[in-house]
Amino acid sequence: MPQRSDKTETGGSRGTAPALGRTELMRWVWRQLTSMRTALILLMLLAIAAVPGSVVPQRGVDARAVEAYFSRNPDLAPWLDRFGFFAVYTSPWFSAIYLLLMVSLIGCIVPRTGVYLRALRARPPKAPKRLERLPAFGTFETDASPAEVSAAARSVLAGPRVLPSRIDVVDGGAGGDVDGADASEARSEVRSEARSEVRVEKGYLRELGNLIFHVSIVAVLVGVAVGALFGYRGAAIVTQGDSFANVLTQYDEFSSGALFDPDDLPPFSLQLDQMEARFWTDGPQRGAPRLFRARGTYEERPGAEARDFDVQVNSPLAIDGTSVFLVGQGYAPVLRVTDAEGDVVFDDAVPFLPQDGTYTSNGVVQVPDAQPQQLGFQGFFLPTAVTTGEEDASISAFPGAVNPLVGLFVFEGDLGLDDGTPQSVYILDKTNLTQLKDPDGENFRVSLSPGQTADLPNGGSIEFVDLVLFARFQVASTPLVQLPLVAISIGIVGLVLSLLVRPRRTWVRSRREGSRTVVEVAALDRVPRDDLPDDLDDLLDRLRVALGVEPDDAGPGPNSTEPNSSGQEKDRT
Repeated sequence: MPQRSDKTETGGSRGTAPALGRTELMRWVWRQLTSMRTALILLMLLAIAAVPGSVVPQRGVDARAVEAYFSRNPDLAPWLDRFGFFAVYTSPWFSAIYLLLMVSLIGCIVPRTGVYLRALRARPPKAPKRLERLPAFGTFETDASPAEVSAAARSVLAGPRVLPSRIDVVDGGAGGDVDGADASEARSEVRSEARSEVRVEKGYLRELGNLIFHVSIVAVLVGVAVGALFGYRGAAIVTQGDSFANVLTQYDEFSSGALFDPDDLPPFSLQLDQMEARFWTDGPQRGAPRLFRARGTYEERPGAEARDFDVQVNSPLAIDGTSVFLVGQGYAPVLRVTDAEGDVVFDDAVPFLPQDGTYTSNGVVQVPDAQPQQLGFQGFFLPTAVTTGEEDASISAFPGAVNPLVGLFVFEGDLGLDDGTPQSVYILDKTNLTQLKDPDGENFRVSLSPGQTADLPNGGSIEFVDLVLFARFQVASTPLVQLPLVAISIGIVGLVLSLLVRPRRTWVRSRREGSRTVVEVAALDRVPRDDLPDDLDDLLDRLRVALGVEPDDAGPGPNSTEPNSSGQEKDRT
């Protein structure tokens, strides 16, 4: 806990003061949290904390990839799961950093905004008594009066410019401020009609750029937080010729924010009429995807007019604030199963999920209506089957369906669908199933091409009727999805302003001495830069031209100095 220490004037300690009270401690904690250093540290921690979300698969994005990670890393995956690495952006530690950063930024922005608003209403400060002590200073003499010098200085300093500046002219001859400064202040500062002063301050947009940049970061955080809390994301496989309705039961995977209400799902539906997949057939890109396209119709709500859609990769369908992306495709063999009693108990397309770039796919067929026992099939699908040197071994040589082949193992028994326990249609529960054998006692397997039929050992048959494609759609809704992009764009503008705008104060003071007027010019950068002396040289040259002073006419006097960056006077005499 912070403690206060009192010291004597000679540096000796008089002892340690009591520990801070609760109120003082809270104030100290608040000051530390809302400091810019803390905000930068939290921003860096947030960036580091987001790294695992890009390296480790996330459940909210691809649950199947998480399952595959568990199977490949059975020892590491449970430990990562304990620390929330498979749901980084909703984990407690990430949310804590997120909220602390937002509070820190707001605590920085609010007081700085008040300071900036007060600075906007303030007038340029009066000139120091000894201008020659400033980093950039110059002087010359002229025959013009102080009032004429002030007018020329105002004209030069207020010349063509893009960024605003504030100019005050305190003229002793007028007895007050020519451009809005307090008249009483002018009378107290200017006691002679032969004196005049021009005060200029520019660069107000620098702090505005800083504020815009920090506000934009808060806007990005708010936009991302709202999208995460109220948004949802789901994936569904739709076979060519089938339809999809936007209800929870239709999703294969679904995740949503903590404040999302399922009743808010838009009631749209779509019908997939055609799924098209093309691959390169030659060249170095052989086998690479060339075109994925899903076509069909959709209705925004039940009974609404059907509209056509044409969805491609990175070209989603937008429906009532929800985007439907095409994120994958695969093959769905149409299989017909006849049981031992001669009844057709299954006749449908079965999606087989791709496992690699050649679209070698795995799939499951569940036939709960088969008699006398339920049937289950588990196997693979090869789009372009070719045999290897090993007996009965086949692989897929190309992702296109050139020589499709289905290989299935057969099981009978209880599929476990009647006990009410939810099951995935892509996993076969073999707890109460028995794998069928062939007459030689080996595991029975059927290998079918389109149009072929195979008899089952205990009666019945299975037929490979046709081959269709399926589309894997990702349906996502993220409220305020445009806010982070807009905020980042505005934040870049603010950052550019804060880097390019130079806050600078300039003073031009003139006084009459005999028949000549001595003009003193000084400038001070609030953010140190190397070009201040050169800029002052340019200002002096333009001011001399405006007054019609030739270089020789401004020549040496007892008090003449040259512009310099060290504040040191350099006598010409």
